Amino acid sequence: MRLADRLAAARAGALVGREPERAVLDRMLSGAADTPPVAYLHGPGGIGKTSLLRYAAWQAELSGRRVVHVDGRFLDADPRRLEEAAAPACTEPGTVLLIDTFEQCQPLEAWLRETLLRRLADHAIVILAGRIAPDIEWSLDPGWAQLFTALTVRPLDAAQSHALLAARGVPAEQRDPFVTFAGGSPLALSLAASVPAAAPGTPWEPTGDVLTTLVERLVGDLPSAVHRRALEVVAQAYVTREPLLRAVLGDEDTDTVFPWLRQLPYIEATPEGLHPHDAVRATLGADLRWRDPERHDDVRVRVSLAGLQAVRGAAEDEALLRVAEWMFLFRDQGGPNDLYDYRTYPHIEDAPLRPEDVPSVLRMAEEAEGPASAAAVAHWVRRQPEAFRVHRYAGSCAPVSFMAVLRLDAPRAEDRAADPVIAAVWDLVEAAAPLGPGEHLGIRRFAVQPGGHQRPSPLMELTSRRTIGEEMRTHGRAVTFTVFEDADRWGRYLTEAGMPELAAVDVGGRRQHIFGRDWRRQTVEQWVQHRARAAVTPVTTWPTPAATSGPGDQLPRAAFAEGVLEALRTWHTPREFATSVLLHSPLVPHGSPDPAADLRGAIITALDAIQTDPAGVKAHEALTTTYITASHTHKAAARRLGVPYGTYRRHLALAKERLIEQLSAFSVASPG
Repeated sequence: MRLADRLAAARAGALVGREPERAVLDRMLSGAADTPPVAYLHGPGGIGKTSLLRYAAWQAELSGRRVVHVDGRFLDADPRRLEEAAAPACTEPGTVLLIDTFEQCQPLEAWLRETLLRRLADHAIVILAGRIAPDIEWSLDPGWAQLFTALTVRPLDAAQSHALLAARGVPAEQRDPFVTFAGGSPLALSLAASVPAAAPGTPWEPTGDVLTTLVERLVGDLPSAVHRRALEVVAQAYVTREPLLRAVLGDEDTDTVFPWLRQLPYIEATPEGLHPHDAVRATLGADLRWRDPERHDDVRVRVSLAGLQAVRGAAEDEALLRVAEWMFLFRDQGGPNDLYDYRTYPHIEDAPLRPEDVPSVLRMAEEAEGPASAAAVAHWVRRQPEAFRVHRYAGSCAPVSFMAVLRLDAPRAEDRAADPVIAAVWDLVEAAAPLGPGEHLGIRRFAVQPGGHQRPSPLMELTSRRTIGEEMRTHGRAVTFTVFEDADRWGRYLTEAGMPELAAVDVGGRRQHIFGRDWRRQTVEQWVQHRARAAVTPVTTWPTPAATSGPGDQLPRAAFAEGVLEALRTWHTPREFATSVLLHSPLVPHGSPDPAADLRGAIITALDAIQTDPAGVKAHEALTTTYITASHTHKAAARRLGVPYGTYRRHLALAKERLIEQLSAFSVASPG
């Protein structure tokens, strides 16, 4: 075989999946009377359109047809060039005309349809491939509607993705992270397979070269920096609507970019809003995290805050969906077995407790957690029936699980006697975090599903959504708690979310574990920002019994460090800077008439104090250039400092550590 033949055969043999598309192309090439002579393959970059054209070329040559290849990139949207390149298809019967990257000459579509294709020789066929969907006129014209077919090239499914990786020689045990990252994109799968396997125990990540290539091939050139920022938002959000873009980009930029986003080939417009293809989402997110980690965090923080506002502004029947969209941001952080599936469950209804539900609820409680727990449920059903939510399958009246989020503003003797968990909660509050006037505590007291285990499931996910939604939408909540029997499964996840275990209580011979947080030491707004950052240390907000909530408290180490970084990030936004947790630390004198100014002064003093050696001087320069004099981007800061970007990032990371240590020393030494 000639080298060209061997190459074509290898490419055709490597094509995975695409059976429906290949079947259509095969029938066209066979000359069957009922097949259209014109096909249009469309889909995002890297999805496999060119591979299908190569398959068609190989099959055509095997059957003795002449094949004419045209690349739309070199036509300059000039009809004369296309006419010249396609001439054999107009003179030689049975010719196969293949036009790739048609999006580069899309203005010629009407001319192609109305002029060139009418000149085709007998039994010639035409196959176009482009990123942009075909003009609606193909379908509206009653003639072309019978002679034209559009084939949407979609991502590979999981089995096909594994098959492609297997063909590339990737061992089965190494394929899962590649499949997850690539989202069914053959290009992303092929490039990912070219990256050396990670060391055992080390998560696989795409290299910078792979990401650069993917962005170029999947996304291409962008009109402006604003358009790039819009795509960065789309890559993080589960669904993008105009209000989200306005919250991040502002009104003027949103009016410009939202219509542009809607027509992109790798963005799907749905009744919910805009969804990017999985491969594009994964690539843009990973690329930004690699190029500019701080901007990556900033985008996530803004999307998280916008999600919080969407939850708070939603109608009651939409609140859980808005919570699910917010939870999508944290899908990679995972809970036990990835609880946060962020999908809707239309077959499960979340509804208030009805009187006729009570016998079923009590029976489920006793079966799952024993008679003592059922007695506690009975007490709270009488005391706060409005706190309960039941789940039932659509079309059924019978509850299949239930939950309760109690609201308490003062201890009662009858509550303590009826429920040992609530007695322990009030002991915790009175010892370390007393409620002030107008404040209350919340506790997700019960979460019961069939089988008695609090395992991840759609029912538990709805419970989590409802619990998070309550925290986001409720005003005046000072402290909050959640209770799990299965602490081994949930403890690490809750601790990373800022809710450590505070106590364990025996209820009828079964251990109930209490996890809690104090919203007065980290507000909901601060929490959703903190959670959105890619790599943060959990902030434990529950005070020790000896602590008070007054000015001058020593913050937990992780909260203090995050407060320093947040103060730097908000240095030029006074309103956000004025909410810093450091304003209540010993860095700011008690009774200060201008706490924000005192905090700025302490940070500047600490910056000056770290210049004790050459490394300290570099640290001072990196922090000052990045935050105090505010270079627009990290790369701009690196250019101002005259150092390579990688060197700058190392200097900045070390500089943050030195500043935190210096401010911590100031905090300990300060009398408050």
